[in-house]
Amino acid sequence: MADFRHIEEQLRELKEAGRYRPMTVWKDGSDAWMTVEGGKRALQMSSNNYLGFTHHPKLKAAAIAATEKYGVGSGSVRTITGTLSIHDELEWKLAAFKGTEAALVFQSGFTTNQGVLGTILGPDDVVISDELNHASIIDGIRLTKASRRIFAHKDMNQLEAVLKECGSYRQRVVVTDGVFSMDGDIAPLPAIVELAEKYDALVYVDDAHASGVLGKHGKGSTDHFGLHGRVHFQIGTLSKAVGAVGGYVATARAAKELMINSARSFLFSTSLPPSVAASCIAALEVLQEEPELTERLWRNADGFRRRLQALGFDTGESETPIIPIIVGQPERALAFSKRLLEEGVCAQGIVYPTVAMDKGRVRLIVTAQHSEADLRFAADVLENVGKEFGLV
Repeated sequence: MADFRHIEEQLRELKEAGRYRPMTVWKDGSDAWMTVEGGKRALQMSSNNYLGFTHHPKLKAAAIAATEKYGVGSGSVRTITGTLSIHDELEWKLAAFKGTEAALVFQSGFTTNQGVLGTILGPDDVVISDELNHASIIDGIRLTKASRRIFAHKDMNQLEAVLKECGSYRQRVVVTDGVFSMDGDIAPLPAIVELAEKYDALVYVDDAHASGVLGKHGKGSTDHFGLHGRVHFQIGTLSKAVGAVGGYVATARAAKELMINSARSFLFSTSLPPSVAASCIAALEVLQEEPELTERLWRNADGFRRRLQALGFDTGESETPIIPIIVGQPERALAFSKRLLEEGVCAQGIVYPTVAMDKGRVRLIVTAQHSEADLRFAADVLENVGKEFGLV
């Protein structure tokens, strides 16, 4: 009789390698301070809730009103009966927000990358991807029959060399994160766009961690660099700074229409609950009505990064609210994360294979919700535990 022995063996190997991570269960919603199951309070510095939108009263009111009007679910995929007026409104407002002809909403950022890449890339095309792009991009590319080229992280000389080699393909697509999720650095988008235009390539930017963070009113990296009309596919998230869940692509109308008819993750998934769509519409309004939230986010992030660097921590290439502290081997990084939580700071350990084996880290994410007192507390805890581990 078959059993789970091979699965159990893989699990044992993970534990022996120091890469096993149990789930942490939280008793309350995403906030600056949260309660771990068992009653311990901890300062949350691993959440993607950059602007505190998960608890914003306007978003909650919109979700409640939409639930009363439409119910808790849409009842279908988008192409049957699952496109409600609230979904259509969200897409028009996302397109206007991003400055594109159209936008299409998916169930998550992950499924957005799978659906878009799977639609636009065929066997006669080549996709050229930064080596540190998100796993959803990597998996999305794997599902296509396109040829693949990887360029060293933000290495524009190597990108140009690859583009020169790929002139015979029907279509060239350069893919990059806008903000890289593990290091918190920003893609050199102007240089990428210039090279793409020189070699007749399309530009595809995943702005998961730039949405609500970079650009005027959080419009993303394309707006941040003033590249409107020169980026062909802008991928965004409706989780993270927007505070709900889902993903979208902002692009040309023709591309949207093709994806409606061809993107498998779109075609075979039930549409977002109406409450989520309404929350996202409200979030777009708040982004434009309350710019002080984004200003506070950046003030907190820049000040906290300087504080950590002054203490002697290695914060890598961070230039956004994502601030890693490089620790080293996986077991040491996870042990550091565990000690921080014991002292009241939640900072998730990130280890191989997400990052290189010797680049294990804790990843801090500073938000607009954090007060100066919160950040002083975090810095003090990090300093004390950092001394224990010989990091400062």
